[in-house]
Amino acid sequence: MGKHILNRSNINKTINYIRKNGIKHACYAAMERIEQERKSDYVYDKPDENTLAKQREDWKHIPYRFSIIVPAYETKEEHLREMIDSVRRQSYERWELIIADAGDGSRVEDIVAQYQDEENERRIRYIKLIDNRGISENSNAGIAAAEGDYVALLDHDDILTEDALYEMAAAIQRNSTNGERPVLIYSDEDKFDDNSSYFKEPHFKSDFNLDLILSNNYICHLMMVETKLIKSLKLRKKYDGAQDYDLVLRAVSGLLDEMSVNDVGKKIVHIPRVLYHWRCHRDSTAENTASKSYAYEAGKSALEDFCKRRGWNTNISHALHLGFYKIEYLPDMFSVRPEVGIIGGRVLDRHNKITSGIYTEKGERMYKGLHKEYSGGSTHRASLMQECSAVDIRCMRLCRELQPLFTEITGVMYKESGKQMLADVSSLSCDEEGYKKLSMKLGDAATERGYLVVWNPELTVKA
Repeated sequence: MGKHILNRSNINKTINYIRKNGIKHACYAAMERIEQERKSDYVYDKPDENTLAKQREDWKHIPYRFSIIVPAYETKEEHLREMIDSVRRQSYERWELIIADAGDGSRVEDIVAQYQDEENERRIRYIKLIDNRGISENSNAGIAAAEGDYVALLDHDDILTEDALYEMAAAIQRNSTNGERPVLIYSDEDKFDDNSSYFKEPHFKSDFNLDLILSNNYICHLMMVETKLIKSLKLRKKYDGAQDYDLVLRAVSGLLDEMSVNDVGKKIVHIPRVLYHWRCHRDSTAENTASKSYAYEAGKSALEDFCKRRGWNTNISHALHLGFYKIEYLPDMFSVRPEVGIIGGRVLDRHNKITSGIYTEKGERMYKGLHKEYSGGSTHRASLMQECSAVDIRCMRLCRELQPLFTEITGVMYKESGKQMLADVSSLSCDEEGYKKLSMKLGDAATERGYLVVWNPELTVKA
């Protein structure tokens, strides 16, 4: 189906963006969004019947039971039924659906009763809440009743893919060793347009990346948390609107108390497949980011709480895009976070497009060709700090402990120059491949020594 580029959602987003960031940034954001939607050829890849049939057999050999918690409030009947049906269609059958209803009427209760009685669906449990205490407390009522091994949080108007629970269970089984299993699992997601009935804006996520999660809640949906952990942490009412982000940050902080950043990735597992459809309608955050602006303040507060827990001296501010944040480390990142060994940024060509800066493990230049004012699409990842394999040696700073390594690899004494205090490589004579080779070698050496390499796109030089 055709995508409507000049729809009400995009117009509203542009107006709100102008109010927040000014016309210049808004123009670039609008241009990037239009370009992205024109180029988009995304089609949700639904599992075929043979795959689902095999999963319906395989699930019997996997022991995990899932508790799916849905806080409901005056939910539209068609949305509620679509959500419930998406759970009932799961190829993995070991689940319970707990609906915690804070609405005034009996609509939700009547619909659940119909499933329980007419469909004999006893895996659906209904909890009537005395009053509406907000998303966190309403969800906590369901979490308290959970009997499964893992808890998933599902919005009352969203949809699970048919293979969602199977993929979650299989990932837990694959990543469990010596009695230890992941504490948090998450998948990719997309959005379901309520008006046009098509899937759009897929979010293909990174594996666990500490600095990326400190920029925004990229984990989001679908997320499973080990039941004993989520029952101990619970959701906190003061962070309503960003309660899931606060939950993730506290889970991460707890893991960092016990292990290194690199080991946290063994306990937080990413499934690179879309398992969740986030419904877009007029009042949803997915459709209108200004509809719940309080959520972004709550997210900022949750991030401030995380930094305080870690003992970090920081200033947190909102980035250009709502729901995204910037951390200023005081006096600097190396002082606050000794596990960070290298910080690097963008290298721009004469057309103000990224020519280099951040490298993948295979040596590919991420965001190559992207204009410096573009953020990298709907996820805005090109504008966010994140860990990576290597950064370009021409736009790089090293901690004191790694500076001798720089000299060893490049043959040049490490010294910093310019306002950004970057490594001075003016005496090196390399082509692009030469810079890449040195950059990758330095990144690998830093990683082997246990240091993180962090990309900060605010650091920028011209090639």
